[in-house]
Parts: sequence; structure tokens; C-alpha cells
Amino acid sequence: MDDNLHSPQRRLIELRIEHADLDSLIDRLAEQMPLDDLALRRLKKRRLLLRDQIARLQLVVDPPEPA
Repeated sequence: MDDNLHSPQRRLIELRIEHADLDSLIDRLAEQMPLDDLALRRLKKRRLLLRDQIARLQLVVDPPEPA
């Protein structure tokens, strides 16, 4: 059971949830006035890092088939 808690599939799900949460937070922050540009840039940068992590982990979980 401990293997399930640390499996790449589970980590991928966690990263996707975090990415979706950041999307929602960025949308809410972008609607606020006054706009906090620094916070918004930091959140967007974190979201990009998560996207890259998700892409790398997706290759581990579901590697491309050889041509």
C-alpha cells in the first residue's frame, strides 16, 4: 500500500490538482483591483514549473511508443 502513496501516477494526479488550483487562484487574482502584478507573476511562474513537471512525469507514466 505504501507503494501506491508514492507512485508516479499518484504524483501526476497531485500535480494536476495543484495546477488546476493555481489556474483558479490566478483567475481570481487577475480580477481583483488593485492588481498585484508581483504575486500574479510568481503564481504564473509556479504554474509553468508545474506544467513542466507534469510533462516529464507523463513521459515516465506513459512513455511514447517507438516509431
